[in-house]
Amino acid sequence: MNSNAPTLTLLIVEDDPTQATLLAETLADEGFATEVLGDGDAAVARVRAQTPAAVLLDLTLPGKDGFSVCREIRAFSTVPLIMITARVEEIDRLLGLEVGADDYICKPFQPREVAARVRALLRRANDWRAPPAADGGPLHFDDEALQARWKGTRLDLTAVEYRLLKTLGERRGRVLSRAQLLDAIYVDYRVVSDRTVDSHVKNLRRKIAEACAGANPIESVYGVGYRYLGDG
Repeated sequence: MNSNAPTLTLLIVEDDPTQATLLAETLADEGFATEVLGDGDAAVARVRAQTPAAVLLDLTLPGKDGFSVCREIRAFSTVPLIMITARVEEIDRLLGLEVGADDYICKPFQPREVAARVRALLRRANDWRAPPAADGGPLHFDDEALQARWKGTRLDLTAVEYRLLKTLGERRGRVLSRAQLLDAIYVDYRVVSDRTVDSHVKNLRRKIAEACAGANPIESVYGVGYRYLGDG
């Protein structure tokens, strides 16, 4: 990492002291500052009070599980968030993405892989650039703030959802396959299923419809992928 860059603080939400220490020490070696919390309510309060650079969230927490914590955080913040858990079923990964996680890592994990995933997520969240924008009609993007607006109304999107909508919006009228969309939103070439894109599109549609009186500018193209129409 650039020694002249400010130290970024990562919030680790993990109730297992051994796992928390392993993550904290590994990330400290990579130049990050870390803060460890062991329960979900404290994590939500911490993000609300002062947003960290990213959140690493375990799913199995005392009292309130990671899915609930993620939902609460997403109600007010688009902070980059990685779920880390021993749950390996596809339904758990999909649910994690649907409630707003940007990435999902299964235990047991390699600590260096976690550090690499964090760096990749922060890089995409802060420095992601797409081809020059075409006319997106009522849709407008602010890369610096990672904010999208539909007819002037701000959409509360995660970093992955922002990149997905921007990829579609800048190619108005073009059909993009699920593989193309995966390549655009996950630049680290991870292995994920097509259903991952479907989950993110479902979230985008819901958020646009809720914010903008039922608008639905994303069209499904059977057997291929999705297309942004531009007028809802």
